[in-house]
Order: sequence, then structure tokens, then C-alpha cells
Amino acid sequence: MFNELYEKQLKKYIKITKRKNEKTDFYNGIYDKYKYPVLTREHIPLFWKYDLDKESNPFFMERLGVNCVFNAGAIKLNGKYYIIARVEGNDRKSFFAVAVSDSPVDGFEFMDYPVQLQDIDKEEVNVYDMRITQHEDGYIYGVFCSESKDKSTDDLSSAIAQAGIVRTKDLINWERLPNLKTSSNQQRNVVLHPEFVDGKYAFYTRPQDGFIKTGSGGGIGYGLCEDIKNAVIEKEIIVNSRKYHTITESKNGAGAVPIKTSKGWIHIAHGVRNTAAGLRYVIYVFATDINDPSKVIAEPSGYFIAPKEEERIGDVSNVVFTNGVIVDDNNDVYIYYASSDTRLHVAKTTIEKLVDYTFNTPSDPLRSVLCVKQRSELISKNLEIIRRMNYYG
Repeated sequence: MFNELYEKQLKKYIKITKRKNEKTDFYNGIYDKYKYPVLTREHIPLFWKYDLDKESNPFFMERLGVNCVFNAGAIKLNGKYYIIARVEGNDRKSFFAVAVSDSPVDGFEFMDYPVQLQDIDKEEVNVYDMRITQHEDGYIYGVFCSESKDKSTDDLSSAIAQAGIVRTKDLINWERLPNLKTSSNQQRNVVLHPEFVDGKYAFYTRPQDGFIKTGSGGGIGYGLCEDIKNAVIEKEIIVNSRKYHTITESKNGAGAVPIKTSKGWIHIAHGVRNTAAGLRYVIYVFATDINDPSKVIAEPSGYFIAPKEEERIGDVSNVVFTNGVIVDDNNDVYIYYASSDTRLHVAKTTIEKLVDYTFNTPSDPLRSVLCVKQRSELISKNLEIIRRMNYYG
């Protein structure tokens, strides 16, 4: 019985890890979506979950179950595609695990062991959402959320979030550095810029007063530090602010490491608004100046990716979130985004399309009357084209 159960689950694992992905019929001209998630809880190796000893596990039970696999950093290294995923056990603790493939859209398999972080903070309870930056200093950095209990209150849901930092050169051996220090009470969604700015390390931050609510935190921040081995930001400025009655009304945060293009740095971030059904997370885009990454130069209106259909269902419904993008050698762009804190998807575009979208899509005029005017101008232009070109036959 034990062997039969093992073989049955192993066949399921092999089938899902070897499954070829395919584009869906979704169309908006900006990016393509793929049919199957690139990582799910079913991609977890059996030897991570089951005791494979017949004597100690005669009924072939899961001993250390996995609840979900989602928010992931990403990098291409030595011709292979790597995803550094957030894996959440049935115990609710998250950890990092590296999956690798020869393809950017399918075939990902986890390395034998998850990432073992150096235990430098005995108060740290949970870690998650690592952004991966290949920095010009020669290291690959991971910046993630380091969470501990807020001991100033008896509320067991109250926590303190800070930005943890690790670095590596091979995605196997990770050196833990001290957490980022800022003047903010808490930090979430921190991203390290891939190049030096004025000889310093540049970070995109999200200062906030509380663990869930941003409070006085006004949006995506920016700051410089001298020494990554003792990262201290003395001054944060807000570069991309939250706005009333928009997709960033409740909060927003940096997502993937910004993409360098000829027209500027393109940022793929997330925005949150409140609804009667709870918070809704979407992904949006903005650009900063190539020479001054703290200066926003373009912000297309509305969301870039929103949860659709089955993406809306999961542990935390109505959510899409990204913290990983790979730009391939041919300028294809692969955006790894999670849906509803449950699974990891991929969307594909190109640098050319991303630049076009970012710099040629109108910005949000912020009032309904002006939005109607904006849309009406597009309609008038298109009706004239239709009449002139006889598009109706």
C-alpha cells in the first residue's frame, strides 16, 4: 500500500513539473498570459512533505504539508531561469525556495533544499516576498520582509515588519546582512536598485506606521545608503504617492526590480484599494528618470494586471502581486505574478511593448468628468479613422 500511494503521488508530481505551458487567448496587445501556473503547491517535491520511511509513516501521510507557493523574485543566471518563491507551510510560516528551469514558462523544479537563512535575529518569526537584484557591485541581493511580534501589545495579530537583506553569487550560499534601518516605524516591499546612484546603494521603500495600514506612509519611498553591509537610510522621499479614488488609494508598494530602458527605469508595482469585499490588489506600471531614479516621468492610467476569473480565488482572494521579472537576452520580458496568495503565474511581453505602454498610455486625470473627456477624444479620433478607412466594410 505504501509503495502504491507513493507511486501515485510521484506520477502526479512528474506530470505537473513536465507539463508544457501554452499561451491563452487573452488579448490586450500589451502582454500574453500563460494557461498554467508556473509554480503551485503541487510542484513541491514529495520528500519535502512526506516521511518516506515505511516504518515511521505506514499510512503515507503528509508530515510537513505545504499550503501555497506564491510571491517570487526571479533572475536569469548562466542560461537558466530561477524563481525564488515564497513557500508557506501548513503551519503558516513562510520560507524561500529556489526553483530552476531551462524555460521561462514551464518545467520549474525546486532545488533539494529550501534557502537556509542565517539566524541573526531571534525575534524574527516569519520571512517572505524576496526581491532579487543583480547589482553592479557583483553580488546578487535578496531583500525581503522580516516579520516579528509587536511586543507592545497583547494583540497576537500585531506585528513589526522590517527589510531583511541577504546576498549570494550562486543562489545556494546566502550571506545574511543586518536589516535595513530607516526612520520609519515599519518597512514593507523594499527593492534594491540594480545600479549605484551617486556612488551609493539606492532603495525603494514603503514607510508605514503599522503592519497592515500605512498610516502616514504616503506611497513608494526612495533613499540612499553608503554601506550595504550596514544599510542605513537617513532620508526617505516619496517618489510615487497614493492617490484618492485610484488603484493605489489604500496603499502601494514596489514590486519587481526596475527595468532599465532607453527612455527610463520601468517599475512594475502593486496598488491596493478597499472594496465592500475587502482589499483588492492589482499590478501597475510607472517609470523614473534614467539619471534620477527618484523622479517619476510616466505613469499610465489604471492597472496593468488585475485578478481575473480563477485568479481571484485563493487564500487571500482578489489579489495579484509581483516581485519578480526576468528580461531575456532577446528583450522578452517575463513577469512572474501570484494570484490570491496561492499560486504563481507568468505573463510575457517585450521591452518594446513595455516602453510603448508606459510612455504612450495616457495618465489618470483623476476625475470622472475628465476621464470621460479623455475617452471621448479617443472615440472621436477612432470614429474618424473608421469612416476614412471604411473599417465597417
